[in-house]
Amino acid sequence: MFIDYAKITLKAGSGGSGCVSFRREKFVAKGGPDGGDGGSGGSIRFRADRNLHTLIDFKYKKLYKAKRGEHGKGANKTGKSAEDLVIRVPVGTIIKDIDRHVQLADLVENGDEAVVARGGRGGRGNARFATPTKRAPRDWEVGEHGEECNIELELKLIADIGLVGFPNAGKSTLLSRISAARPKIAPYPFTTLEPHLGIVNYKEGISFVVADIPGLIEGAHQGKGLGHRFLRHIERTRVLAFLIDCSDKNPDETLKILRRELNMFSQVFKSRKYVVVLTKADICQETILSCPDDYIAISAVTGQNIDSLLDKFVTILR
Repeated sequence: MFIDYAKITLKAGSGGSGCVSFRREKFVAKGGPDGGDGGSGGSIRFRADRNLHTLIDFKYKKLYKAKRGEHGKGANKTGKSAEDLVIRVPVGTIIKDIDRHVQLADLVENGDEAVVARGGRGGRGNARFATPTKRAPRDWEVGEHGEECNIELELKLIADIGLVGFPNAGKSTLLSRISAARPKIAPYPFTTLEPHLGIVNYKEGISFVVADIPGLIEGAHQGKGLGHRFLRHIERTRVLAFLIDCSDKNPDETLKILRRELNMFSQVFKSRKYVVVLTKADICQETILSCPDDYIAISAVTGQNIDSLLDKFVTILR
């Protein structure tokens, strides 16, 4: 199951409290204060992991708590600080604070980390309060509370090429042809209900990643047809491939509609490079003859012009 959105609650660990203690040894009737400080509470940090591809773990667990620090002890012993709680998320995860409406981190590289909730500082023991005039203090501090926050996780896939088109335009068929990805393929609209990634191993050891998102409909930028959920997955792509069924009577108008939906969703798409691909050329052979110079007609079923399309992808990526 592909889950690309989740809400969770974080509670960092509180610090341990300071200790009230006095040195007591043989022949030392009135030793000085020796209460140690409390240890710091554990923080909560997120780490991007390229081996994860979905936020499904956060569907079943909503609360994450780090451990508290140990209390201080006598003989000036500081309590042990708690270890940080590390939460692994897929590369491309955005972390937002729901209550403050701010973005906290955007983890776009494998190994990227961000501390989202900081653990509390340990309280001071009575040894810290000793002065020349106050030689036997009984003062001490309670450890600070760890930070608590409600977090929103949003996954945006990272790919080189993003396949965009209306339902049943042949996006999944193309992805399965050029990569090892095996999305569901069927001759009816909305077969694809979640994004898919495929790695294309090109000649001379060159490879790139292609993202296939579910088909768009007019009004997708307003959320129609779950447009918001799908469009964000191609915001990071370097090149867009607009796939249009070759039986479309007005491919230029279809291209305008698709580009308008993307541009109204995000301004980043206005400067994005793109390729226009006419699909299913095996059943519309006349399309190849009338295909505009800046379009490329392919058949993912027969493999017609697939190499030319991949050459074009690599040329633009370079």
